This record gives sequence, C-alpha cells and structure tokens, in this order.
Amino acid sequence: MKNLYEIVDIKNLLFVFDIENTFDVERERLIVEKNVNDSQQLTALFDVLLKPEFYEYTDAEQESLICTIDHFLKADDNFDRVFNRMTTYFDDEIVDRPSFMRVLLECLKKYRNGKDSG
Repeated sequence: MKNLYEIVDIKNLLFVFDIENTFDVERERLIVEKNVNDSQQLTALFDVLLKPEFYEYTDAEQESLICTIDHFLKADDNFDRVFNRMTTYFDDEIVDRPSFMRVLLECLKKYRNGKDSG
C-alpha cells in the first residue's frame, strides 16, 4: 500500500502558532519572544509548545507526521501551502521555510525517540 502524504497534516500540527487558535496571552508571548529564523530559539519554542501536543498523537500518527514532513522536504516543497494560509504570532517572516521544517522534523524525531525514556 502506498503512503498518502497530506500537507494539511503539517498545517494542523502548526495550528498552535496560528492567530486563529484560542486566545492565550502566555502562548502568544512565548511565540513573539522567539526568533523564528534561529534554529535554537525555534527548537526551544517547539519543545514548549509542540512536544506535549505531539505526545498526544498515537504512535502511528507520530510516525505518519514525521514521514510526511520528510516526504515534502525530499520533494523540495517550499511549504507555501502551509504558511500562506496561516497567520502566525511570529514577529518575523519565516525566511527559509524548508529550514524551519528541517528543525521541526529533527525535533519530532527527538521527541519520538525519547518518548519511552522520558
């Protein structure tokens, strides 16, 4: 059976950064304080906001999301279909969307691999 990769799955994960998400002053503050174009700050932001949500996914959903991001990165996708339909709390524009996704992918892999030990 062939895997079906949906870009919307990535957008759904990143909904925590969308202004359409429920109003949360603390979350908004955390997001705007980080430089979205700095991999270390982005990783710290993902660790706080995405890690807990990622752990709510089933094992199959986690693997699927990792494979989906990897698939679109290997296809040299520009991720416009994710970000052009989303207004985020980020203060800055994301300069290199594939780099953003590579940081996200590495974080998700780290969470996945550390799930059983932490």
